[in-house]
Amino acid sequence: MNDVLLVPGDTPLSAWREVYRGASVRLPAAAAAGPIAASAAAIERILAKGEPVYGINTGFGKLASVRIDDADLATLQRNIVLSHAAGTGEPSPTAIVRLMMALKLASLAQGASGVRPATVALLERMIVAGLTPVVPSQGSVGASGDLAPLSHMAAAMIGVGEIEVGGVRKPADIALRSSGLEPLALGPKEGLALLNGTQFSTANALAGLFEAERLFQSALVTGALSTEAAKGSDTPFDHRIHALRRQPGQIETGDALRVLMAGSAIRASHLKDDERVQDPYCLRCQPQVMGAALDVLRQAAATLGYEANGVSDNPLIFADTDEALSGGNFHAEPVAFAADMIALAICEIGSLAERRIAMLVDPALSGLPAFLTPKPGLNSGFMIPQVTAAALVSENKQRAYPASVDSIPTSANQEDHVSMAAHGAARLLSMARNATAVAGIELLAAAQGCDFHRPLASSPALEAVRTLLRGQVPHLDDDRHFHPDMEAANALVRSGGVVTAVALPLPGVA
Repeated sequence: MNDVLLVPGDTPLSAWREVYRGASVRLPAAAAAGPIAASAAAIERILAKGEPVYGINTGFGKLASVRIDDADLATLQRNIVLSHAAGTGEPSPTAIVRLMMALKLASLAQGASGVRPATVALLERMIVAGLTPVVPSQGSVGASGDLAPLSHMAAAMIGVGEIEVGGVRKPADIALRSSGLEPLALGPKEGLALLNGTQFSTANALAGLFEAERLFQSALVTGALSTEAAKGSDTPFDHRIHALRRQPGQIETGDALRVLMAGSAIRASHLKDDERVQDPYCLRCQPQVMGAALDVLRQAAATLGYEANGVSDNPLIFADTDEALSGGNFHAEPVAFAADMIALAICEIGSLAERRIAMLVDPALSGLPAFLTPKPGLNSGFMIPQVTAAALVSENKQRAYPASVDSIPTSANQEDHVSMAAHGAARLLSMARNATAVAGIELLAAAQGCDFHRPLASSPALEAVRTLLRGQVPHLDDDRHFHPDMEAANALVRSGGVVTAVALPLPGVA
């Protein structure tokens, strides 16, 4: 994987996807000598005026009216990092923390936060060296920034807390020095700049978006395969139907499903004299449901693209006028809304897939043997995998309730409305895992259903997916230990193998 160039203020979502998948990062060579240095110099000039400026020579939050002596400015910044590193819960995944660090790096590089080039350089070098701070996953309400999670990142930079290196957790100061780096001594404004912002919420939301994108594409494939297994019609995917409705995602989804089924002998076998007039909604309405999910994911992607390229620090430094302006960019409401939209899309993608599984195991609806086994009764076949899919979908439904509609005052009512973006975004990976497992079960069920139509074959694209699956999971004749089959199919969906196998362009979000 090549390094990703983080262009401050103009990094595409595709680049953030690469960072999430493991790519390293670098800033343009001119960044440190340009806006970053200018911003740091502005802090010095602002301090020289002797006026109180929030976060630079005052207390924080409800204590903003307390003036801090010049001799205590370094202590002020260290104290805010240590006191705010108050997260709890399991450590955040390494990929999330790395993405959070990269987002913070790109934000600081825009020269609106007042940090020194050396501070930005340390953060960049930590990412490159694979030094990942241990960041508890809970403790942010998504306004006044993701204070607790980002404070754990900042604490690691000053040699406090723990850093993960190669899967091993070490004391932060030891991990830094072992990589040839020295813990940071914070300058004026720097502690606040590091821990203020929406980067934790945004990293989690972006990760959810990228997993939802892969899930969406995989579910298109498994949905098309289920349509073949049930000998469903591709007429509902006719472009003319969707063009009349004018919903972009629906049009693209219908086109994709039609192309996935193109050249199918199974479909050709029941073009005439089929007594069925219409398929169940789980087959017929795939373009409408999946297309709506695609549009919602793209709307969330647009919001997160802006946020990833924005500056959510406070106060913001304007070097051209030597001003420090206090505002509320740290309020993560846009991220909270985006996370809620992604949650809804993930929930519906999994829900529709589960309905297709339920349809396939029901002989009255599918025309296939009960529970997709040649000897129902003696064998249970796909009876319980469908139950598992139902359990996962139900869990996702419970978790899809919007987080953004909640708020609770903090900081002695100074911060009296918060976004709840952090846990709204953090739930997305587990929701995506649930829905991905449902798609894996559908992959097994749909392939099993198609097996009953032999010697008829599906389309070349879908046969490639069946070949991929059958290379790891044989046809189910008699009952066997089902869990390994499910894990293998789940891995094919989760890794993107199902999408790669069809060798066709499928709609995406970024």
